[in-house]
Amino acid sequence: MKTFLKEIQASNFILEKTSFNGDTAIILGSGLGKFSEILTERKKLSYRQIPNYPVSNVEGHKGELIVGKLSQKEILVASGRVHCYEGYSKEEVTFPIRTFSKCGIKNLIITNSSGSLNKKNKPGTIMNIKGHLDCTFQNHYYDLELISGDKYHSKELIKLSNTIALKNKISMVSGNYCWVLGPSYETPEEIKYFKSYQGNAVGMSTLPEIEQAGYLGFRVLTLALLTNYAAGIKSELLSHKDVLNVASQSKSKFIKLLSGIIKGINI
Repeated sequence: MKTFLKEIQASNFILEKTSFNGDTAIILGSGLGKFSEILTERKKLSYRQIPNYPVSNVEGHKGELIVGKLSQKEILVASGRVHCYEGYSKEEVTFPIRTFSKCGIKNLIITNSSGSLNKKNKPGTIMNIKGHLDCTFQNHYYDLELISGDKYHSKELIKLSNTIALKNKISMVSGNYCWVLGPSYETPEEIKYFKSYQGNAVGMSTLPEIEQAGYLGFRVLTLALLTNYAAGIKSELLSHKDVLNVASQSKSKFIKLLSGIIKGINI
């Protein structure tokens, strides 16, 4: 079956089961699924229920699509995502984004847990992503290219998120996100290389979603919770359990920030 028809099947199923009638979606990364619990009038669908929808087996990714209301604004929340390192292609990883488009989504907030490339940005810091670098070298073998601009990183939504953070006294920094394939963590030498191209955070997801959403004309905002220092920045060993622990400890401010942004979004 052609991909387009699969997306139609998935979107029709979601709309039929939830009666979704909103324009904003959120993708929740590793350990950040608690946000969906504050929604009212929740309707949940397991990814396994949705025709053709990719399913993750990574700890911290619940694998649920939730439709609910926040201050009477209906939103769609994807609790968990799939990754290329699980064996999925970029087309499969971005299947949800194209499906969201067919559900009427115009605004997309992407969240993730990332490693910090700077000592001053400690674990627990939230980073507003203003640019990105594809560090997978899947499609090219030349030097990295920093991509920024309104198409992939909405200036309007970035401004809104900064305003909400300031209002709620949430410390937030701005930076560029580096995408690597994983699942192994990066080496210190790789991190040095990424830093030389103005990289500030590193992770194993998100960039395919940013690019697909930008291509489809979404307004895109990406927020990275820095859950650990990248390899070589500090001497500590890296583990996925530590990532989940920091995400859990930061849930209160992350929920407050996301809530404020959702309430402030206007088409």
